[in-house]
Amino acid sequence: MDHSVLYERAKRVMPGGVNSPVRAFKAVGSTPLFIQRANGSKIYDINNREYIDYVCSWGPIILGHNHPEIVESITDILHYGLSFGAATVNEVLMAELITSIVPNVDMVRMVNSGTEAVMSAIRLARGYTGKDKIIKFEGCYHGHSDSMLVKAGSGALTLSSPDSLGVTEGTAKDTLVAVYNDTESVEKLFNQYEGQIAAVIVEPVAANMGVVPPEKEFLTKLRELCDKNNALLIFDEVITGFRLCIGGAQEFYNVKADLVTYGKIIGGGMPVGAYGERREIMEFVSPKGGVYQAGTLSGNPIAMAAGYAQLRILNENREIYEKIDATAKRMEDGFKSIAEELALPLCVNRVGSLIGVFFTNEKVDNFKKAKTSDTKLYAKYFNSMLKEGIYLAPSQFEAMFVSYSHTEEDIDKTLYSAKKVLSGLKN
Repeated sequence: MDHSVLYERAKRVMPGGVNSPVRAFKAVGSTPLFIQRANGSKIYDINNREYIDYVCSWGPIILGHNHPEIVESITDILHYGLSFGAATVNEVLMAELITSIVPNVDMVRMVNSGTEAVMSAIRLARGYTGKDKIIKFEGCYHGHSDSMLVKAGSGALTLSSPDSLGVTEGTAKDTLVAVYNDTESVEKLFNQYEGQIAAVIVEPVAANMGVVPPEKEFLTKLRELCDKNNALLIFDEVITGFRLCIGGAQEFYNVKADLVTYGKIIGGGMPVGAYGERREIMEFVSPKGGVYQAGTLSGNPIAMAAGYAQLRILNENREIYEKIDATAKRMEDGFKSIAEELALPLCVNRVGSLIGVFFTNEKVDNFKKAKTSDTKLYAKYFNSMLKEGIYLAPSQFEAMFVSYSHTEEDIDKTLYSAKKVLSGLKN
């Protein structure tokens, strides 16, 4: 089957031919792949061509595709029914597991996506504090709810303007934009809007501008600023939760957030999300409190079964993280070695199993630096690696995800292909 022909069919019935924009491969100037199946570290397209997968469904496939215990957890309950819109045992088991292993989380509310989790956490922060404004960081992505689709105006201290058609100026005005890894920009906003800021929301590791680690003390200083100004600190852990380590970024960096949001990783790849934290805050959520949030499919029994299976495996076998970290470090070291040997302008960032490769001589520590990367060169690199059977994110500003199923042979092949491709691009 021809991918281009299928894509033309798709464009007639779906906007841009896809159900999520990055899948269109627009940023890399090519035609999207249509994937049919996956197993372990590999995905297979509609023509059964094999690729080593470093997208991993954008993060949740931490144990590998089609993991037998996760699949078994789903098949065991499928015959009971798909959805009830009622309370189930599985959601209780999941909530008990999360609250037992994540620091500072006493209660959680299940939702259906990371976007919904963030949207709900922001509403809760406003309801709990009685304040309206939220600080986010340029280049950090928190889903597509209206208040998060904003950009800075002429500077970090200006009111934000919409970053999408359909987002009103009235919605955007309550979201302020600071510079990632720059606490001074946050402090200035707190001073300018004294007593008006409900929360600061941050990706503890910025993974939607490539991979950008937090500078030393950045998260700690955010904690201090929030405490000083009676604002909540929200960690968006849709990417980092249960991936950096079992306790997520709170444990990894030893910084406590007031609210944490999760996404698809707690569903083992099924559509799911959650938000949670201290009991005193979470009890503001209905029906206990006055902050309304609801969802018919929240806590879906199949998604909960898959997610519980994955988190249980990770919790009971924490050495998995050491193995994934070592695999990712080998990848990082390999890329750096190739860049040095070929004298290429390449910045390689890594935190745990998250890797970002930027075609720039700059040290990438914020969105402005990330944008110095040569995106046209990345597009050539992406398409050439795809021909080699290596499936990377079809955008410079996304992460590479290493899973437990990636083997030494996978890494060897990836680095061999990268050296071959980058040598060709240099010439």
